Amino acid sequence: MAESIDTQKFPGRQSMSGHDGTLKPNTILQKPLPHCRRSGHGGMGSVYQARDLRFPNVTRLVAVKEMLNVSTDPSIRETTLRNFEREANVLASLSHPAVPKIYDYFDVENRVYLVMEFIKGKDLEVIINSTPDFIKVELVHQWAVDLCDVLDYLHRQPFVFRDVKPSNIMIDQHRNVRLIDFGIAKTFQEGQKGTMIGTEGYSPPEQYKGVASPAGDIYALGATLHHILTRRDPRLEPPFSFADRPIRDYNTNVSVEFEVVVMRALAYEPEERYESAAAMKTALEQVRPVFGSSPPPARTAAPAVTSEGIRPATSFFPTSEVVPIWRFRCEDEVTSSPVVANGSVYVGCYDNGLYCLNASDGSFNWRYATDGSVASSPAVDDDVVYFGSADHNLYAVNSRNGRIVWTFPTQGAVYSSPRVALGHVFIGSEDTHLYAIKTANGRQAWRAGATGPVRSTAFVTDERVYFGCESGDFFATDLAGVIKWRFKARRAVTSSPLVHEKVVFFGSLDWHVYAVDAETGWTVWRYRTGKPVVSSPVHDDKNLYIGSADGNMYALDLGTGRDRWRFQTEGQIVGRPALRGTALYFGSTDGHVYSVDTKNGMLRWKFKTDGPVVSSPFLHEGVVYVGSLDNHVYALTA
Repeated sequence: MAESIDTQKFPGRQSMSGHDGTLKPNTILQKPLPHCRRSGHGGMGSVYQARDLRFPNVTRLVAVKEMLNVSTDPSIRETTLRNFEREANVLASLSHPAVPKIYDYFDVENRVYLVMEFIKGKDLEVIINSTPDFIKVELVHQWAVDLCDVLDYLHRQPFVFRDVKPSNIMIDQHRNVRLIDFGIAKTFQEGQKGTMIGTEGYSPPEQYKGVASPAGDIYALGATLHHILTRRDPRLEPPFSFADRPIRDYNTNVSVEFEVVVMRALAYEPEERYESAAAMKTALEQVRPVFGSSPPPARTAAPAVTSEGIRPATSFFPTSEVVPIWRFRCEDEVTSSPVVANGSVYVGCYDNGLYCLNASDGSFNWRYATDGSVASSPAVDDDVVYFGSADHNLYAVNSRNGRIVWTFPTQGAVYSSPRVALGHVFIGSEDTHLYAIKTANGRQAWRAGATGPVRSTAFVTDERVYFGCESGDFFATDLAGVIKWRFKARRAVTSSPLVHEKVVFFGSLDWHVYAVDAETGWTVWRYRTGKPVVSSPVHDDKNLYIGSADGNMYALDLGTGRDRWRFQTEGQIVGRPALRGTALYFGSTDGHVYSVDTKNGMLRWKFKTDGPVVSSPFLHEGVVYVGSLDNHVYALTA
């Protein structure tokens, strides 16, 4: 590493370069970017690590890529700058968790600079060279799925990466895949044709002819995976000779199925490869990566409807089959999650009503009508049931007879579910506020302003209130509503938080599950799923359980965020799971309610409804209560 250098606004025309062409110590470039140090160097320019002084109270690091523009022809230099600006604008428009953010670009004295997110971690080439043995196949398989995902996103923009290889793929400090070089950091030279773009050994045959396409990225990904799995550097092998070097000849841990996927990506002819990165991702997700491991459990067809009109659950254990105790039909879809108290089940419905049913037999007790749909799940405390409505109101209703106690109006629809604690009801609104309402009289104690609609359900401790909003901000306030810290996710935080041992856990639509220090808001760990996370977490003494729109229920280590197991459904998992002992219960938009073993993620049973299940199950005295978009509320034997 070179010495630290200050890079601020260049005041004159003195030379910036040292004897090796890199920036000298104390070079001044532009005000917001002081304290640079060189972190990379090659024939295409240098990369500097810089501190952004626009945030004087925190250390915000950025990467500054330097591109040379050495043409002596003014018109060509001008064209080069315009092309660079256009490409920088394209990069700045990209939005994916695996793509670094672009902050700025500028030119100074024959040099062009790109300011982008600084990624802390190691690239795959360093990881391969520093690992004495084969990297775990399961880990490589997950990287492959993640890379297919980001390539699919880029290809749909459309944007072809053109240079997939280990040194352009970084595993960041949170163990997530990041692409770090988009072909813009290259020397701008007069007369350079640039027809061969990429790296020998990884580039497909057609790219040598100047053809850059999504199929070329798929080939380069295959070459990268071949390198990782075999530890054979393709740059040292005869070109296009992968067919002569099957992966399992070098690494027998790799399953035959995984090898077939990678080798198809390496087909010489583009049309023989996968038609898209998405298709390759699907193929990867359907194979077992490790040779000799158990294949995914066979799916069993749902049985026919019985004479009572109820579908019994399918089970791997015949003695554990679930027989529904009862089901109740509402007038519309049920997205609300049931709550059981005082021998009754309380659940909201899109027919603008809150229902009270007898918990033992599902018979109707009463219904309270509002002027908007009730997607919010109720909360019950001291014979009062609290719930929100799309008609902008928070309602407090007597849980015994359904008579109104009080209402509190907000300025937006209420999709957040209430949290009752410390003599208050905490609830969010589409009006971008979280409210604290006194349970005794329905009067506002305070409200905290957010940066977007609040659909998350607050978590309340003796000192703090935690909640997320649809702008991606996550907040911690004191008990007077004063914001103590704010955490920024890349997408909406609809997931409701959970606090355990001074760590806050929640999901985001940016595809991540976050663990954040409850006192400071600093990241403890984060885990990337395959799609957005709307589900809210639960935990036992070892694991955090949370679903994703990728169809998986994840078991993550509480302390590290490592994936212990995952259970795949055929739909999205958006509700909060319920936990009892070693049994986990959750619904999926594939229409099923599932029960899996928390020790290993194996299926205990599943029950088929006639509509997607986005409701969160509620457990009470050995019974699972859950709603479905088939308009029914079900009571199932746990």
